[in-house]
Amino acid sequence: MKRISAALAAGLLCTTAIAATAKADVIVLDFEGVGNGQPVGDYYNGNGGPDYGIVFSPATLAIVDEDAGGDGNFANEPSPSTIMFFLDADNATLNVLNGFDVGFSFFYSSSVVATVTVWSGLDGTGDLLGSLDLSAQAFNDCAGDPEGDFCNWTAVGVAFDGIAHSINFGGTANFTGYDNITFGSVTPGGSGPGPVNPVPEPAALALLGLGLAGLGVARRRKSA
Repeated sequence: MKRISAALAAGLLCTTAIAATAKADVIVLDFEGVGNGQPVGDYYNGNGGPDYGIVFSPATLAIVDEDAGGDGNFANEPSPSTIMFFLDADNATLNVLNGFDVGFSFFYSSSVVATVTVWSGLDGTGDLLGSLDLSAQAFNDCAGDPEGDFCNWTAVGVAFDGIAHSINFGGTANFTGYDNITFGSVTPGGSGPGPVNPVPEPAALALLGLGLAGLGVARRRKSA
């Protein structure tokens, strides 16, 4: 399948985090500052970044756009130049230690269909509060930034009742990139493009062999 990373032979996305100020309880993660090919981990738990009490599973990496000196094979990211992706679909979660309510949203670019779920407990446990279905839209109707195959970004969000403590991104490893992950709102933060037609075009289907993260990132992580 198509690998999203260019220089690393496969790496996809990277982004940093910023706090939205519209509401005190709305938090936006843009992954800027995490570093190219670096684990997100507890960056947003006060370990290098803001202390939001948010912890990502070990398979979560950030990656910087190749245009900005990184290894990411993507373009038109909502908040340049870093995004987030997962290397392992069985280890693709984030925990919000203090919980959040109202809604969850983000921008994504994906070469496969996938589902992201919102849970009341930590590590994808407890009650299912909401879900988001992602389409294979990464290569559709792209314009602007001429470099990078994963060039189409779609905004999605879900409202829910109750208090959420975790998100499960299972099924999106290597082939889906995320930016401006937003807690407490059904509308993602940032200045990226809005939703687009989710139906893949024939040309896009032919590009599904290009995955988001490739062997280069995986090898570097194993040798570290």
